[in-house]
Amino acid sequence: MKISARNQLKGTIVDVIKGATTSHVRIDIGGGAVVTASITNESVDELKLAKGQTATALIKASDVLVAVD
Repeated sequence: MKISARNQLKGTIVDVIKGATTSHVRIDIGGGAVVTASITNESVDELKLAKGQTATALIKASDVLVAVD
């Protein structure tokens, strides 16, 4: 598959936490960094995502906002 997103972070799924409609998928990308993606439960099921599976986080966004005091 080819994709236009240039920010591709390969890693291992360390958690899949399902909520009522949305799941949080945590991917360990190494160096102590973990990326968390919020996706639909339907997508988790279709992709058969599970802890220990290799995955790639694709990031394509106009803004990423994080703020702390």
